[in-house]
Amino acid sequence: MPEKWGVSGHHFGSAASDYALHRADFPVAGIERLVALGVGIPGQRLLDLGCGTGTLARQFAMRGCTVTGADVDARMLDAARGLAAAGDMQIEWLECSAEETGLPSGSYDVVTAAQCWHWFDGEAVASEVRRLLVRGGRVGVCGFDWLPLPDTVSGVTEALIQAHNPSWTLGGVRDPGPEVRRQLGGAGFVVLETFIFDLDVPYSADSWRRRIGASAAILDLSAEAATAFDAQLADLLAERFPGDYLIAPHRVWASVAQSPG
Repeated sequence: MPEKWGVSGHHFGSAASDYALHRADFPVAGIERLVALGVGIPGQRLLDLGCGTGTLARQFAMRGCTVTGADVDARMLDAARGLAAAGDMQIEWLECSAEETGLPSGSYDVVTAAQCWHWFDGEAVASEVRRLLVRGGRVGVCGFDWLPLPDTVSGVTEALIQAHNPSWTLGGVRDPGPEVRRQLGGAGFVVLETFIFDLDVPYSADSWRRRIGASAAILDLSAEAATAFDAQLADLLAERFPGDYLIAPHRVWASVAQSPG
């Protein structure tokens, strides 16, 4: 398992601007699937753990939820506040760990966690989520990962990442769902449904490079090593995928569970 969120995860704040501007939002199709499963219904009190720059929090706020976004990194929360203010959204932002939020018990109808559970102490967070939810409340744990298929933008990029950062452990076609569901089940949740689907995401070459530069694999490198990686990635993209836009395959996954009662 990688380090829990708050150990390696704090590096993201150093690239908060690029993280906010160059990571594609969680797909609308995934949001709609979550809503159909009772996660993000208008009027719900929703807590988004590991909210980062607030992509999921903003989408649920726009759908009529009363949203709180929580993250350990103040720099990410500052970016989230700016984006929410620009969209005239009322969202509460809280700097805290997912394992110990300090929030009142039974104060949320729904808790979400997108693209962050692998940084958490999963057992501790599952117990904290159960404490925070009302009886019968729901939790949606989801992800939006590039899919490293051979001879695709995602695939050749990941191969280059692994060449520059061999200690990086989050590559390959992964399915975090079974571990998430085991941890939720251990806290007494009943898993209602799981879904997975793939889609192609368009990027400009510059935006893709900056999106990759804001990933944990590159933020863990020294500044000099990260610059060398980016130069090689630029050359590789120009050679393998010439043109104004790239198409990067991605995978969306989610598990929705219900608390007892």
